[in-house]
Amino acid sequence: MDKSRRFNTWYWVAAIVGILLIQYLIGTAQQIAPIPYSQFQELLRGGKVAEIGISDRFIQGRLKEPLPSGQTRFATTRVDPDFAQELQQYGVTYTGQIESTLLRDILSWVLPILVFFGIWALLIRRMGGLGGGLMQIGKSRAKIYVEADTGVRFDDVAGVDEAKDELREVVEFLKNPEQYGRLGGRMPKGVLLVGPPGTGKTLLAKAVAGEAKVPFFSISGSDFVEMFVGVGASRVRDLFSQAREKAPAIIFIDELDALGRARGIGGLAGGHDEKEQTLNQLLVELDGFDSRTGLVLLAATNRPEILDPALLRAGRFDRQVLVDRPDKKGRIQILQVHMRKAKLAPDVDSDKVAALTPGFTGADLANLVNEAALLATRRGGDAVTMADFNNAVERIVAGLEKRNRLLNPKEREIVAYHEMGHALVAMALPGVDPVHKVSIIPRGVGALGYTIQRPTEDRFLMTREELENKMSVLLGGRAAELIVFGHLSTGAADDLARVTDIARSMVTRYGMSEKLGNVALEKDERSFLSPNPLGNGARERSYSDETAAAIDDEVRATVDRVFDRTVALLRERRDVLERTARRLLEKETLDEVELQQLASSSSAQPRGSVVEIERDQWAQGGRAPAASDPVRPQ
Repeated sequence: MDKSRRFNTWYWVAAIVGILLIQYLIGTAQQIAPIPYSQFQELLRGGKVAEIGISDRFIQGRLKEPLPSGQTRFATTRVDPDFAQELQQYGVTYTGQIESTLLRDILSWVLPILVFFGIWALLIRRMGGLGGGLMQIGKSRAKIYVEADTGVRFDDVAGVDEAKDELREVVEFLKNPEQYGRLGGRMPKGVLLVGPPGTGKTLLAKAVAGEAKVPFFSISGSDFVEMFVGVGASRVRDLFSQAREKAPAIIFIDELDALGRARGIGGLAGGHDEKEQTLNQLLVELDGFDSRTGLVLLAATNRPEILDPALLRAGRFDRQVLVDRPDKKGRIQILQVHMRKAKLAPDVDSDKVAALTPGFTGADLANLVNEAALLATRRGGDAVTMADFNNAVERIVAGLEKRNRLLNPKEREIVAYHEMGHALVAMALPGVDPVHKVSIIPRGVGALGYTIQRPTEDRFLMTREELENKMSVLLGGRAAELIVFGHLSTGAADDLARVTDIARSMVTRYGMSEKLGNVALEKDERSFLSPNPLGNGARERSYSDETAAAIDDEVRATVDRVFDRTVALLRERRDVLERTARRLLEKETLDEVELQQLASSSSAQPRGSVVEIERDQWAQGGRAPAASDPVRPQ
């Protein structure tokens, strides 16, 4: 006989036995007649009881003669004998009642168990239940937006025209994949948006989904990583499974570097780390889906240099789109987008605001418009004026004004000459950004005064002459202190650090030292997209101690040479320095127009002076584009 059939037969046998047992118990129960205790005593006195069985609560037995109902077996509940005798005097029919404790017994057992499981479930949901509890721990936590929920179109994204043109191709493919691939081409499986923080990478991804009108799966790279091994890989599988069901769709992974860091960095190499398992699963999913199904993977990062090379190879993230800081034209477009929400005065010009904000990202510009609106609201104005934008730029770049930080007259005088030294050197040298404002009002954490320069154009390269001019501007404050007071103060500490950094870069990175030649002795320690160093550790050396000593000598000689030129320049303009510093002490702030008037009222320099000779020599180098720091704090 077949084993499965034998198994079914035993099911039938068990069912029949169970039915017979139930019938026997029911029949037995029907043969027993429950009677009152008083009737039992009457039957006992009449000699009709044949036999009984006594327990502490019940009495069961058999009668000699059947009851009127035909039953010979009976059961009754015991009653206290003294109380039963008293009840008999009045002819009362009585029987015992047993208090039911079933509910109390159930609650005493079940309620603590329910409380325990409730607390346990709450703890599990708090600890690992951000994804929906223990049963949902391997589920993807991606947020799904239908096309109307993103609310972003390409018109809402400004200043990144090249990136938008690259992504329009993705939109056209999602709208009509068959037509787009009619010549045998295929859409890149992955598009990586690369750029500094705040440049609009996430906004661009939402705009792609809004233009294509497809579901948009948005998740951060850190959401894949959990304390439980294997959870990240499970979430990757679940994310791609959901996306395939809703294809055509877009998967957007923000901060990809949290998930896609190169394997073997920051841990034991061996492939058993949770992040590495998650990355391996992502690589498998990228290889496994067909781009012709209408599924596109977008990702964003500001640290592409640490991504695993396997992610960036052809067939995975095929295309990298740079979303860089906007140029002046892009800043104008971004400002126009954000200025729509603000009530502006007629004097506000987006071109002038864009000229004040070199190096600002889209997020910085949005913050600038908001700060200007808040300043206008605080002063009780009816509209946001250009002065509000100027103050907002100064607040973002230099910090909050500290008018309560009182300086003694001597310190205040030193700060005034220091800042005017910066300004006059910047006004005297060619190829230097014009001075926008000079102030001795303390700002920020440690700035006792500041000088703001406004670039006239976006610049990306610097010649040796322009680097030396930039160093001269930084050393102008220190040179002014030496000329006027005959001593130096601690106010130039930041200037010296930046001058030394420029001089060292000229010697070790740019090959601008005749003594050391055209060699690069050090690497740039900064991140690819971040202006800040990756760490504060010692620099990697690939040269001898003799070369290190030569580098130090060249750096010192370069700084000393530029400082001597700066001192000579200010000595020739001593009268202008005195006049402008006194004016700055009176007004505390001088703008560009006032500075030009004060400088132009001085007597003309004699031809052939040190200043003119140096200006003629430095002007021969031309004006190469360069990025310049707009603030020279004291």
